[in-house]
Amino acid sequence: MDFYHNLITEKSWSVLLDLRREYNFILIGGWAVFLYTQALKSKDIDLVIEYEELEKLRTKFTVYKNDRLKKYEAKKEEVDIDIYTPFYSNPGVAAEELINLKTSLEGFNCVEKEILAILKQRALMERKNSVKGRKDLIDLVSLIILDGFDFDRYINTIKKYDLKESLESVRKTLVETREIDELNLNVHKFARFRRKILPFLRL
Repeated sequence: MDFYHNLITEKSWSVLLDLRREYNFILIGGWAVFLYTQALKSKDIDLVIEYEELEKLRTKFTVYKNDRLKKYEAKKEEVDIDIYTPFYSNPGVAAEELINLKTSLEGFNCVEKEILAILKQRALMERKNSVKGRKDLIDLVSLIILDGFDFDRYINTIKKYDLKESLESVRKTLVETREIDELNLNVHKFARFRRKILPFLRL
């Protein structure tokens, strides 16, 4: 099931492939989740890059600094590109830390899936009860249900960066959620998932 219109996601994917050919970056956000889960495609692009790559981007894109959200923003046609840089941005874990938490996946540098889940839970906490918040929830659950998801690494990283508040927000959201049709989790399946997962989501 698609969350966004195919034309939007296809354009976004095309832009992302163009970026990969020209720049070095670590992919986070919805497209990174898709590479792990093959669940929902994304319409926005989220990157962690060093400042030298940011300067290269500036030669082909108009890049705006968003001091409120501590990130940079660019756009190609209808595709939004959010850019996170070391010692400035913190999308859940500081950008300079994410550089050391990467892995190779489908030709991209991505953050490890447990770290990506932490970034998604931060986004979910900030965008709950919105369309993007719903997508964050679906992305987060799709990561957690992956075979090989390491809950010890996930929880230890939350402890390391003192992210208890976002973990509690996730627990509350899962308790309040009844089903996620996009992941084929009806009321009964989601209740079973919740009973299995909630004990792991404790510090």
